[in-house]
Amino acid sequence: MSISKILIVLGEPYGTFSEILGKYFKKNQKHRQKIILIGNLKLLKKQLNKLKHSFKINKINYHDEAIKDFVNIIDIELKHNKVFDKISIKSNKYIENSFKTCIDILNKSKDKIIMINGPISKKSFLNKKYLGITEYLSKKTNSKNEVMLIYNENLSVSPLTTHIPIKYVSKKITKKKIINNILIIDKFYKKYLGKKAKFAVLGLNPHCETIDKFSEEEKIIKPSINSLKKKGIKVDGPYPADTFFLKKNIIKYDSVIGMYHDQVLSPLKTLFKFNAINLTLGLPFLRISPDHGPNIEMSGKNKSDPSSLIYAMKFIKKLK
Repeated sequence: MSISKILIVLGEPYGTFSEILGKYFKKNQKHRQKIILIGNLKLLKKQLNKLKHSFKINKINYHDEAIKDFVNIIDIELKHNKVFDKISIKSNKYIENSFKTCIDILNKSKDKIIMINGPISKKSFLNKKYLGITEYLSKKTNSKNEVMLIYNENLSVSPLTTHIPIKYVSKKITKKKIINNILIIDKFYKKYLGKKAKFAVLGLNPHCETIDKFSEEEKIIKPSINSLKKKGIKVDGPYPADTFFLKKNIIKYDSVIGMYHDQVLSPLKTLFKFNAINLTLGLPFLRISPDHGPNIEMSGKNKSDPSSLIYAMKFIKKLK
């Protein structure tokens, strides 16, 4: 069964995502899948008109009313205009209702649907209750094995730990988590891309060495790799992170598993800039987020780069 609908949660009302949507849909109206935006129609039109990026929008009440080759929208109420004056807790209820509407559709529909969400302010919306949207969606869907994968067709990366302080990373690295995450990513490559992935695993310590008595590489990472090999997974490592991302190394692999967030996201963004997307695996559905934040400094300036959304839509077209 192929992808039939794409749900796009508009996310933070004060940001650049409406501009990015405008730049994309102004040139791309026709799609194989039905497109459904979830957010406030009046606000979206106001932002699009201001930047001269308006496109035709079809207002619907239920996802089954969506029309192909139109950009449809389910209108989410805004209580007052101050919600979008700046990033603040005033917009939290609106954002929460947008995500709830999307998740309700995903839970009830038997269609194969992809979810895209616009960026939100982690500090304001998540308010320390969740590490990130990955963890937020996991909680809301009663999932326990969510995996962050930053994907480019040439290379993807996945941090074993996500948005936690570096001093806590070593405590969160376990054999079970390494094995589980790689199995989930392997399943994604097979199911959606029709490919058996080859993995590289990075070490935690510089040069995969430590002066400490306990070596994470020897006690956790190497045994995990050996267990995965016995399961038929193509995986090598652990590799020192400081030299791994040389071209001669990365061309051998499809996906790189790092021990913490910046260990793998920094080099990937250096290599591919915005030509990458953030996928959440391990949920009842596939979730995609363009690989940028609300970018409030650029709001209203009409200078935002839509490359990540363009890449996300191209990626969806390739899915099995």
